[in-house]
Amino acid sequence: MCKRKLEPLIERYFNHQERHLMVKAGSLLIKQDGYNGRLYYVLSGELAGFYSEDDNRPVPVFSASEGAFIGVHSFFSGTWTASSTVVAQTDAELAWIERHTSVVESEEYGSLSAQFMPVIVNELSRRQRRATREALAKERALQELYTAEQMTTLGQLAAGLAHELNNAISVVNSKSKRLQTVIMELLAESHPKMSLFFEQGLIQGQQISSSEARKRGKLFEKSYNLPKDLARKLARAMPAGNDKANVNEPWLKQPEQTIRFWQIGRDLHDLRLAAHHTIGIVKSVKQLGRTDINLDEALNINDSVIQALALLQSDLRRVSVQFDPEELPVFTGSQTELIQVWVNILKNACDAMVDTESPEIDIHTRYNKNRILVTIANNGPEIDEVTRRQIFQPNFTTKKCGLSFGLGLGLSIVKRIVAAYGGNVAVKSDSERTIFRIKLPAGDEHGQA
Repeated sequence: MCKRKLEPLIERYFNHQERHLMVKAGSLLIKQDGYNGRLYYVLSGELAGFYSEDDNRPVPVFSASEGAFIGVHSFFSGTWTASSTVVAQTDAELAWIERHTSVVESEEYGSLSAQFMPVIVNELSRRQRRATREALAKERALQELYTAEQMTTLGQLAAGLAHELNNAISVVNSKSKRLQTVIMELLAESHPKMSLFFEQGLIQGQQISSSEARKRGKLFEKSYNLPKDLARKLARAMPAGNDKANVNEPWLKQPEQTIRFWQIGRDLHDLRLAAHHTIGIVKSVKQLGRTDINLDEALNINDSVIQALALLQSDLRRVSVQFDPEELPVFTGSQTELIQVWVNILKNACDAMVDTESPEIDIHTRYNKNRILVTIANNGPEIDEVTRRQIFQPNFTTKKCGLSFGLGLGLSIVKRIVAAYGGNVAVKSDSERTIFRIKLPAGDEHGQA
């Protein structure tokens, strides 16, 4: 959340010296399942949250530094019971409010929960992004082990890591469900007319791509004389397929409010989606080294592409993405595995285009002659012929250092998953475009390879 937008809120509630607190490194601030009647705002220092289940070793679930809030769930859910243990990692200064703190300027800004609604959603989203990054990092480590020859050792390590990851993501999943309930209750009390827009974002998420949002935004800007930024936000929020003739009065009567509550619902939708996908990864990890993986999900490949794009929102923020789906037959397989294929290819494209001035990704799906074809193209630098011959080999990587270091397993995983379905993957690259083509059998031919 933009710090500038928070400044009025901080000024109203956290600028009182009598409600400032200094804590030493190693100090326990909040204990899991203990009473907590305060909402803390971090002025300086580092703190970390830990979750323990059935006396297991505490699992780190979030970190908090300057500008972060602590105790959001216990404070606003009204349970006053802490969901995690919080410990100061360094000396820290905190500001706080408690359950009996008077609401400031309620007539103008609404109830305390209404004023802090963006904080509630933002804090949970921030922690979920960290959990997702950790999940993907652990998944990459497990995939490296997949290529090892000692499969017995691999299975033991995979089971242990999956157990720890499952603890963390279970917290995210259960708390996101709880937060959804709390938000809906708060809306029913303070903003009942906004519930419809929240629920639309929650159920449907964002259905259109960034490039489509820009086009529709221009139309809304011109048709309704809206500011550019507001028009683009409205374009993202409106369900796909709606044009200016279908923009009904409730959206335009209070566009900033309706969009804000839709965004809260959308963020929760994406949060639940990411948690669900991560749970699927844990299940896949447990099956490493086995030949009896369950591949009987009836799924839509277009949906799996959309979910992969949702998981990579931060990586794709500067990329213009165009998705051109065709109606496809039902595909029988693993949703988690297919998302893994698209995520690996898209993430590689983002990394390759880090120095590209106007990065673009074009995705097309087609069905022809009992084959499903997915093409993913980007305008990044050319992959030379020598590299193209090696990119699908295990342990080959062009990433050398920094946070984008690679284990050389992403595209080998893609090839392994696609081949397991009896399909194939190919890459073509020149100075203008790099294109990955994935063919998957459908219908009677699927599963015979």
